[in-house]
Amino acid sequence: MSSGSGPGSDPHLLSLLRAIRLRQNAPDAAAAGAADTAAALSEIAARKKTDEEATELEKPRPDAGLLWGADPGAALRRASMKAVPPVGGVNPSGPATPVPHIPPLAGVRPIGAPGTEFPPAQGYPSIPRGFPGKTLPGSGPHRDGMDPADDAALRDTQRLLSTSLTFAGGPEEVAGRLWAALRQARPALLDSMPGAPEGQRVQLARAITWLVHTMDDPPTLVSGCSALGAALAECGIQWNQLHLVGAALAESMRTGMAPGAWRQDFDQAWRWTWQHTYEWIVHGGTLTAYQPTIWDTEVVEHDLRRDDLAVVRLRSFLPMPYKPGQYARFEVPGVPGIWRPYSLAGAPHRDDVIELHVRAKTESGVSGTLVHHTRPGDRVRVTRAEGEMALPTEPGRGILMIAGDTGVAPMKAMLAELAATADTRQAVLFWGVRDLTELYDIEALTALAAEIPRATIIPVVAEGDPGPYPSGLVTDAVAAYGEWSRHEIYLAGPPLMIASTSAVLQELGVPLARIHHDPPE
Repeated sequence: MSSGSGPGSDPHLLSLLRAIRLRQNAPDAAAAGAADTAAALSEIAARKKTDEEATELEKPRPDAGLLWGADPGAALRRASMKAVPPVGGVNPSGPATPVPHIPPLAGVRPIGAPGTEFPPAQGYPSIPRGFPGKTLPGSGPHRDGMDPADDAALRDTQRLLSTSLTFAGGPEEVAGRLWAALRQARPALLDSMPGAPEGQRVQLARAITWLVHTMDDPPTLVSGCSALGAALAECGIQWNQLHLVGAALAESMRTGMAPGAWRQDFDQAWRWTWQHTYEWIVHGGTLTAYQPTIWDTEVVEHDLRRDDLAVVRLRSFLPMPYKPGQYARFEVPGVPGIWRPYSLAGAPHRDDVIELHVRAKTESGVSGTLVHHTRPGDRVRVTRAEGEMALPTEPGRGILMIAGDTGVAPMKAMLAELAATADTRQAVLFWGVRDLTELYDIEALTALAAEIPRATIIPVVAEGDPGPYPSGLVTDAVAAYGEWSRHEIYLAGPPLMIASTSAVLQELGVPLARIHHDPPE
């Protein structure tokens, strides 16, 4: 099928395909750069008037200072019409465009044996080959919107990317050097991303591998970069922080090779790839003003703790920011269109794993599917995090947490944050349960409390043998333990438990402004 046909074609994809053909016909790299620019300008000019009218009809939400704030349509047009600075190295069309200083990196890694090929995609099973709503097309010369000439050009570019990445030490080594360069030159960029340094390096390696392996599949590549742009916007990344990434990536590639091994065609391939990738990331960032951001996650562990309760751990393929104590809404494939809120029990400062504590009354619905019909490898979709429960910023103020049943999940997240930051404030968790069998996560909570200087876990058992723990109502145990008027207090659990506990605390002299909980649903 000829590229560029069809009223529903993606304008950015059409611009890419036109640039491929012009680049093939250009006699040298200088002409190729001019051809790329001409293609982008012609594509944008035809749509400029329509875009301006659409911008007047629909204004984005005010997110001043964040990625692609103000007028996203104008930002996209600027990103499409202005040439993105080369990522560095040889520039055959003239003097190299100045780029920000990249700190010196580690020593040279020797090149492997000649002809070394890049590892196949099957060697990285944890890396998604597609994103929500997209599947990887089968091999063949005639895919939608493509013709054999386009396929050949993309495969040539993919070969150059693969070969240079192999010569530079592979995705893990390149990602490590890239992370180190960004840490020195743009620490705020990495600080805005969730996860510990090791987890961030792993995500960078996955992203580089995914980019190379999907280079020959433009629909998936455009969709993936757009999803990445939306995720980065949710993290609060500013668009101008991304300019440095291309230069840092080229420097990380070049430093991993022997002297003189960084070739002109390597530089051209990575420069051209980054130019288009950057535009698609910008485009994805603009979409957050008009539609909710959705993350695609994979189940990495499913632990059935009781007949009706499971602890489910998920890993997002893209950075997902959240604060300990918040919740998000989840959709499972078996119940499409139904989004159920669950608290996030993960530790965003430690890793990229999201933990859910799910109790199901039946085997149907979202909760029933997560408890009874979910296995590792399954996909679950997630919305952006919500909720105002967060650790107090005021230093020295104590923290009281009162949970019922699976309401202990957000409390576990806040305890994990205290442990990760070595917080010395007093933290006390009362966990009210019906009987001893409902203490499904007591071992993990006890181990977590041992990492916090002044944390205490107090289970309260309402019925039967309490074992070594207090018995009775959790509110009675809280009242008998001490005076709480100067603490920040967090509640989570069944709605009736939250209402009664809040009333008792106010009777004990705790100001209502010090009591925090999510609205019941």
